Amino acid sequence: MEKRDTWNSRFTFIMAAVASAVGLGNMWRFPGIVYQNGGGAFLIPYFIAIVTAGIPLLAMEISIGKHFQAGAPIALKNLNPKFEWIGWLGVGTASCIASYYSTVLAWVIYYVYLSFTSPWMYKPAADIFMNHALQVSSGMFDIGGFVPCVLIAMIIGWFFIWICIRNGVDSVSSVLNYVVTVPLLLLVIMIVRAVTLPGAIDGIYYYLVPDWSKLLNPSVWAAAYGQVFFSLSILFSIMVAYGSYLPKDAPVTSDSIIIALADAFISFIAGFACFGSLGYLSHIQNTPISEMTHSGIMLAFATYPTAIAAMPGGKWMVILFSLIFFIILFTLALGSVFSIVAGVTTSFKDKFGTSKRKTATFFCVVGCLIAMIYTTKAGLYWVDVVDHFMNDFNLIAIGLIETVALGWIYGADKVLDIINKDCKYKYGKSWIFCIKYLCPIVFATIVGSYLIENIKHPYGGYPLSNLLVAGWGFVCVTIVFSILMTFFKDVKNQ
Repeated sequence: MEKRDTWNSRFTFIMAAVASAVGLGNMWRFPGIVYQNGGGAFLIPYFIAIVTAGIPLLAMEISIGKHFQAGAPIALKNLNPKFEWIGWLGVGTASCIASYYSTVLAWVIYYVYLSFTSPWMYKPAADIFMNHALQVSSGMFDIGGFVPCVLIAMIIGWFFIWICIRNGVDSVSSVLNYVVTVPLLLLVIMIVRAVTLPGAIDGIYYYLVPDWSKLLNPSVWAAAYGQVFFSLSILFSIMVAYGSYLPKDAPVTSDSIIIALADAFISFIAGFACFGSLGYLSHIQNTPISEMTHSGIMLAFATYPTAIAAMPGGKWMVILFSLIFFIILFTLALGSVFSIVAGVTTSFKDKFGTSKRKTATFFCVVGCLIAMIYTTKAGLYWVDVVDHFMNDFNLIAIGLIETVALGWIYGADKVLDIINKDCKYKYGKSWIFCIKYLCPIVFATIVGSYLIENIKHPYGGYPLSNLLVAGWGFVCVTIVFSILMTFFKDVKNQ
């Protein structure tokens, strides 16, 4: 069995964790959720969620990985043999997320290519995305064959992922400067451009000034906590894996705060680029910002290109800012996907003792093959449904199970001892309160409301058969996978 890798410095680990946390969720999911939940009103519960749930859970997962020098399944098994399946549930969920996220990466790669001609200068951006780039079919089961440009871009994307993780921590470390610094520098350029456009101030006002009545809406708070869990890469094996490559004296308590605040800060400043652009669109279209519908995938592939195409400065300025925007998305998407895959490969390498290069190669090939369903003409539907069920249900359910198992069954006080070990800055009883009481209540509330809402109103208006296959079907697959994996002996017991 190979000697375990270690990060070459504290700074490298922080950069790796920030690269994992900072992804497409910061650039389009965060602004979209802010828009859907009352603008500035959302920021208040969001920052409260970071302090009360994001940082405590992040510290817990990194510390467990550091303490046991193992990925999520084996680390949780060392706490209690009955906990191993929880780790595999996170790995299974991460695998599903990586499969469709790699397709989003493929869309971005194709759009970097399209940026050189920027066809959204001449045609509606939404039409280009739906009918030209993705060639979207009539429904989820109307597969319609592969879309060649997306398929080729996805294969290229998985090759990039393999390059990033093939040698474990060594190769991850070598690309960190690019996937963290490049998007930040380009994002600053995008922000400066967006906030200097006519009407941008109205968008920024909508972003920063709270509608206080929204704070009484429980769904706003649920959305805030859900965004924090998604954005910080917690609950699906990544941070446990990254923590397992830390030295025993790593200051996890303070590093967790740095990572969480860095992620929140980047989300916050990305909002200026988005809402500055929305304000400009509102100005030129003479439509109030509150009446515009911009969120999710369409925000990145329709709204932003529309705003960029309308920017003053002529053709070459549009091409320049199109390239800047989609290169930002490429680096963010790549950082997110390779971090997820790295968490998955770490768990399997620890379980079976395979080499890091062979494990990385195997999962990149398998991941690419599985992801091909998303490169068909029905791919957008599959991405939409799987994303909804994995992120809005599975991750939150894992959080509920994990906090109950560690906070109540194993004991929050014992977990706190692991976190504080070898750290100068110590967490106290407030951490125990968050993990033992607050987080389980929040998780249970979100899971309960999710189930009720999805029973009353099937997601996205999809037929029930679609949701049973691509939604609840994937949920069941991750559960069965997590249970089956516990029956295999790990390498130390073979």
